[in-house]
Amino acid sequence: MKKIFLLCAMVLILSGCTSIKNDSLDNIIEDTINSNVKTLNVNRKGYKYYLPKGLVLKTSDNYNEVFTNNEYNFYLYVDIVSYYNKVKFNYNENEEAYFSKKLSNGDKIGYIEINNYKNEQYLIEIMYNYAKIEVIGYEEDINMIVAYLMSIITSITYNDNIINNYLSSDEVISQEEKFDIFEIVGSDNYLEFTTDEEIIEGIKDPDYIN
Repeated sequence: MKKIFLLCAMVLILSGCTSIKNDSLDNIIEDTINSNVKTLNVNRKGYKYYLPKGLVLKTSDNYNEVFTNNEYNFYLYVDIVSYYNKVKFNYNENEEAYFSKKLSNGDKIGYIEINNYKNEQYLIEIMYNYAKIEVIGYEEDINMIVAYLMSIITSITYNDNIINNYLSSDEVISQEEKFDIFEIVGSDNYLEFTTDEEIIEGIKDPDYIN
């Protein structure tokens, strides 16, 4: 049943149906995080993930990526150093936030927090399994955005052999120079960190690549 939900969620997002909009955030989050769907269509150095139809890769630089659906930009950062070191993290739900929830599934943990940003927009940030993804969007689109974000971030799968080899080389930038995925931003710090990356032209949604 969980497998069916994730696939249906993506169909509903793309078809413009109102079911996702009328569902609760708790249901969207729980059904996605507990899904056993293992579809992966993007391969990176040390990890893979699923990029849903409707999103296109806009920029990519090491472990920072930006996607777009032509309305919003989705900012992703994957922290392989924290994953390698198995950094511990604890999140206390924020009663003052628009929405705040601790996420967990086995040894994978994180949080989702939504806060009022400005101009009737909301900052939606999800940290899970040593990755973080953020979007600024309008209230009416929050459910759709969360469904997209959860489908991406819960799909991330790491390759320990590649990560171990990479971290033993001189390519790695020190952790102090990287964005702190464990920080609860509540502002545009992360967005500023990623928006200067070079735009990659002509990259298609991988679901459409033959």
